[in-house]
Amino acid sequence: MPTSYDTPEVLDRREGPYGEIVLRRHGELLQIIANGCFLMDTSDGRSERLLVDAALGALGGRPEPHVLIGGLGVGFSLAHAAADPRPNRITVVEREPAIIGWHLDGPLSHFSARALADPRTRILETDLVAHVHETYDTYDALCLDIDNGPGWTVTEGNDSLYSPAGLAACAGALRPGGVLAVWSARPSPEFEETLCNAGFQQVRTEEIPVARGVPDVVHLAVRPG
Repeated sequence: MPTSYDTPEVLDRREGPYGEIVLRRHGELLQIIANGCFLMDTSDGRSERLLVDAALGALGGRPEPHVLIGGLGVGFSLAHAAADPRPNRITVVEREPAIIGWHLDGPLSHFSARALADPRTRILETDLVAHVHETYDTYDALCLDIDNGPGWTVTEGNDSLYSPAGLAACAGALRPGGVLAVWSARPSPEFEETLCNAGFQQVRTEEIPVARGVPDVVHLAVRPG
């Protein structure tokens, strides 16, 4: 007999500004699906935590950094950043109003309520690619997790973030010596080369082992200064 663990239960389905966005429950897990493509779930969070830890670690003890988290997702990165006393400000950029709503008064609030109540936290409902091109704010660290990575984008327009022009905009949004950290579902030597060609220094990749297949990774790079 099938059980609720066999078939995901749709909790909410909305037509957002970028297409269909769905929140569903599969057993004990919550999952976010965008335009029919699986984005993320609440199964682990190790890679999201490493994204934040690696960025803060690369800052080398810089006092009271302002951290930008690109993509609210299921809230793991935000919750981990807010649990750390080092950041002075945490800005989260999320373009899907449905995802923000699921955190403010929906099922995902379980993972983010404390972080959202933290006075250091602010949420910006806007597109990350547009934000890094247009903002006058500057950050000490950009922690970006808006897609499956530079070599596997599922959302139209996100690939421009990993282009030379997109990386130049990221550099412009960073303070001198600031850190760019980019989550990816698989390693990308080509992206490392693009980072170096864009003028970033100390380019490296940290791996997060997964149960099967190639590891998740965080690409790290430092703006000169």
